[in-house]
Amino acid sequence: MGVPTLETARLVLRPLQLSDAAATQALFAHWGIVRYVPDIPWPYPADGAESYYRNVALPQMEKGTAWRWSLRLKSAPEELIGAIHLMDGDNNRFFWLGIAWQGQGLMTEACEAATQFWFTTLERPLLRTNKAALNTASRRISERGGMRVVAVETKDYPAGPLPTQICEITREEWLAGQAKK
Repeated sequence: MGVPTLETARLVLRPLQLSDAAATQALFAHWGIVRYVPDIPWPYPADGAESYYRNVALPQMEKGTAWRWSLRLKSAPEELIGAIHLMDGDNNRFFWLGIAWQGQGLMTEACEAATQFWFTTLERPLLRTNKAALNTASRRISERGGMRVVAVETKDYPAGPLPTQICEITREEWLAGQAKK
């Protein structure tokens, strides 16, 4: 299955492309974003986004083991403002948003669209994420989406070794939550 374009009230989630790397590099390589991203080098390499897209992200999309989108405002669809990724494995969702767009509820919209895709289109039984315990904004997005903490372990981040909350929600729990809306 390919990666479809998704839409929310304010966003267009466009399938990730190599041409998105330059904009990603400009926005992502910021301490306020990467400090809680596990297994990422800091300082972020000058070719970090392009190398990651070319060698990891796009090949996973081609193999059908990851679904990745750039985030764009409907009012300015030419401008990348962040990204959201879904992946098979132990950590199924990752996202980031440029500093200028944080705190506006945009990532909550993106997560709702991606989660719906995960459970309804891909029909996955479980969505699991890893969150640095200090990353309160990201944790709140997961909590609002119905996720619960199932374990805590320590992971390495650019900010150092930190407690990490493993959060999850089952397809049944998510469907039950959707029925109440």
